[in-house]
Amino acid sequence: MTHSRVNRRTVLGLLATAGVGSIAGCSSSQSGSDDDTTGVEDDFARELAAQFAPTLYFDEYEQWFPTDPRPYESERDGETIVDGFDAVDGYHERKKEGDDPPDPTVFYNVVQYENSPLAVVQYWFYSVFDQFTTNFHWHDWEVLHVFVETGGESGDDPTSAVPQLYVASSHSRTVPNNEFLDPDPGRIPRILSELGSHSSALSLNDSPDRFQRVPTDGTFADITNSAIERIEDIAEIPIAYGLPRDEGARLPYVVPEIDGVPVYDDERLPSVERADLVDESLTIRSFDALSSPPRNLPRRATGLVFDHEARDADADTTYALVPTADVEHITAFTGPQLSFEFAVPQFAEDAIASHITTAGIPWGQQRYDNPAVDISEPNHRLALADRYDAISEPSTVNTIVVRVTEAITSDDAPEDEGLTTDASPVESVVLLESDPEAVPTFGGLCVARDVPAGEHRLTVNGAGFAPHSEQVIVAGEGDGENGEPANEGVVAAGVDGEIPLVAREAATKLEVDTDGADSTLTNLGVDDDFAGRLYDAPLSGPDAVYVHRGGAYTVEVRDTDDEVGAFRVNPDPAAEADPSSGVRIDRPNTGKASLATFLADIAEETQAQVEGVVARMDDSGDDSETDQQDGGGGPSNAVRGLAQALGAVAEAARRAAERAQAGNRGRADESLETVASRLDAVAERLAEARSALPADISRATDRRLTQARTRSEQARAAGKL
Repeated sequence: MTHSRVNRRTVLGLLATAGVGSIAGCSSSQSGSDDDTTGVEDDFARELAAQFAPTLYFDEYEQWFPTDPRPYESERDGETIVDGFDAVDGYHERKKEGDDPPDPTVFYNVVQYENSPLAVVQYWFYSVFDQFTTNFHWHDWEVLHVFVETGGESGDDPTSAVPQLYVASSHSRTVPNNEFLDPDPGRIPRILSELGSHSSALSLNDSPDRFQRVPTDGTFADITNSAIERIEDIAEIPIAYGLPRDEGARLPYVVPEIDGVPVYDDERLPSVERADLVDESLTIRSFDALSSPPRNLPRRATGLVFDHEARDADADTTYALVPTADVEHITAFTGPQLSFEFAVPQFAEDAIASHITTAGIPWGQQRYDNPAVDISEPNHRLALADRYDAISEPSTVNTIVVRVTEAITSDDAPEDEGLTTDASPVESVVLLESDPEAVPTFGGLCVARDVPAGEHRLTVNGAGFAPHSEQVIVAGEGDGENGEPANEGVVAAGVDGEIPLVAREAATKLEVDTDGADSTLTNLGVDDDFAGRLYDAPLSGPDAVYVHRGGAYTVEVRDTDDEVGAFRVNPDPAAEADPSSGVRIDRPNTGKASLATFLADIAEETQAQVEGVVARMDDSGDDSETDQQDGGGGPSNAVRGLAQALGAVAEAARRAAERAQAGNRGRADESLETVASRLDAVAERLAEARSALPADISRATDRRLTQARTRSEQARAAGKL
């Protein structure tokens, strides 16, 4: 087990996983060079491909099935290309002419590592279009790699080949693939194709059309990828991209556009109608059109089943098995940039075109000749490296892990003054400035592999949520504590890996204007009284974060001298929902004056709530007789005593702030010592008044007292006034 040693201020959390130091993407997954591969004799390749040809299970709403691109090819500048308009319109025209999907086809390519018994059968699936939520594009190529041990000679009996590893494409190089080490030789691989994206989840269990991420009820999981061992209360979740809807999660799709017009309204696609896209029950017009996340999206259900035409199987459709050599004359798959109504930061508006335009050609990719670069699980690469000299051992790369949740009001807090976090009702997408390819969450988790060292802007978007954006810093080699290597593990963004999103209808913007600060600020943190730390990120220049209007917040800033400042923020819960406007902190300074002002603010806020309890008790008259019998020491007097103690804290804190602002350090410290002793008095009065206080007010006072003590200690220790 490898654990990173990473400074908490440098990287916003740490996660350890089995073999985590080697999680990688594509060519970064090997520490050395794999041996070269060669082709194999045609008949041997075909027999081997037929032996492991997968059964394919599609979603009931799937529109684009594996097909042959050759009917849509054309000549351009002396080269053979497949144009997106020709492919999509031609496919749907032919689809409407018959009852079956046009030209069901799976392409195969077989390579053998030189001087090794290790061979790989690649199954390539081509679809004319991809509409996976916001990560869509013209054309789509997905792949299943079947690593097998043969006798090492092309003339050997292909039926003697023993499968070693399945690697099923998860669509994006930044997303861990679905992999299974040492599969049962007698079980044909099954592929569950993700709706719209066609990424491939494996199914090797007794439920052929269901993906099983973890072992249950005596059955094994459909993947053998390493698991996340800890990220708050999530444990043992294998890092791979499965089928969110198959696992009970919700995944909304959006409508692809060309030049701001839905694709089905483009005159160059006369055969395409709205019904030819992903079903409306799963589709929203835009992420930003919703005031809250959709909560009634249907779960996955199986539609058509495809199988190899030479196999006597109970399938809806059979596919032809064709060598990729038959289509290698195609030099490009083209199409104009697509778009969508989706809130992304400015940096992504141009770069994001890389994943919403077209797909590349398989035979131009490194993994076509060396399938081992697609092994995303380091333990699998290590296992093959132990068995075959042709495969190099895994290397160390960085992986960012994010758990996306939803911030909601807490039942334990006073009304509109405290939050909790809960599982998100929908899946989200995550973008990194360094590689703005949308990475989807699965079960609320996002894993982005092969992240280079340095600063990154990470943005999370979910349907009906206000977008979240923060800076993360991934340390480079040798940047760890005591000069030790950093990031020999998984870096978790956000607070302990958790990023809580806020429904747009409940969101307000919290802005920090660093231009007004008298020192250079380096970090920004946001705490809610009940939910705790919600945001913690490096800060360079002005920043903003969307928060829930029903929270009660402590905003913390740090500067280059590690001095601290704190500010109390209570958004108006009754304000009209407008995420573009909100609360602004104009002078986020650090030091004694800032912290003392915070202490006064939080004490006065709590005092007002406690005095409201006293007023209600007086109005009801329930306590007057008890007070007389007890000589004035009844419950209402205990609550009054608490209110007075809080007022005394506020008075001393205001005095400390005034003295610090006047440059009088000695007198400011005297007042802060008074604050500390009066906070002890608050604790005593709270214990006496607890039975008379409403439970939510009691809990809120407890939490604010803890926060005040922390800030009181920081204020006394502060070197800056």
